[in-house]
Amino acid sequence: MNRYEVIIIGGGPAGLTAGLYASRAGLKSLLLERGIFGGQIVNARQVDNYPGFAEGISGFELASLMQQQATKYGLETITAEVTGISQGHDYSVITTEGSFEAETVIIAAGSEYRKLGVPGEEKLLGRGVSYCATCDGFLFRDLDVAVVGGGDVAITDALELNEHASRVYVIHRRDKLRAGRVLQQHAFARPKMKFIWDTVVDKVIGDSKVSGLRLRNVKTGELSDLQVAGVFVAIGLDPNSQCFANIIELDETGYIKTNELMATSAPGIFAIGDIRKNSARQVASAVGDGATAAISAFKYLRERS
Repeated sequence: MNRYEVIIIGGGPAGLTAGLYASRAGLKSLLLERGIFGGQIVNARQVDNYPGFAEGISGFELASLMQQQATKYGLETITAEVTGISQGHDYSVITTEGSFEAETVIIAAGSEYRKLGVPGEEKLLGRGVSYCATCDGFLFRDLDVAVVGGGDVAITDALELNEHASRVYVIHRRDKLRAGRVLQQHAFARPKMKFIWDTVVDKVIGDSKVSGLRLRNVKTGELSDLQVAGVFVAIGLDPNSQCFANIIELDETGYIKTNELMATSAPGIFAIGDIRKNSARQVASAVGDGATAAISAFKYLRERS
């Protein structure tokens, strides 16, 4: 079995920063990522709020720079999906590519887009159903689309789509938005954006591609059909934490509980980024989490020896 001082699960900004700090500290470190290094940030067309880039930078470029810097100091990386952690003398991280032993583990597995869970959603994924306006918005130039949700992400997506689509319907289950005041002001000022209040999606309609939505008013129960070529779902995130539930404490919504040092309920296991409770879910805060966890892991190993 391959043995490391630190294993990091997840290759987003939090995980890459943890890898950078751990490897620079001289720790034998491995980062496991099941998909694309950089996490959700790779989908961002422009990142304007990360310090040091006054003119902004694309999410893909920022993620690439982070990965290059993290691996510069000896961080090993493997593409594999983690399916669990077991505890013996140390920790065994179980993956689709085998098991790896670690004295400490830093969990940076992030979160996934929450789905509507209605008929037609899975069938038409990639054929009009999307969870990323930045990735797919340009495909709907001069077409009518819908955004489901009322928070910051939903309204940001709607504003992005407003640059491409002929009309953007914002479908929200409440009678007012939860997004920040400035975002709301921008949204309400766009004549192409139409708001459908107190409404949920009951079905995504279409055979080979999306042709419309079956809507239901939550107050009256009235059903109606809305013709759109695409639907962008922005109703929140679910943490990728269930495979760790047997070994660390989660809150009622599945987020990992940590203290200010990013330590979990299990000695030597830390959690960072979107997967931990009360995360700000920003790139800058994820990077701070990663640095803190790596320093905490280093101190834990020093005290243990």
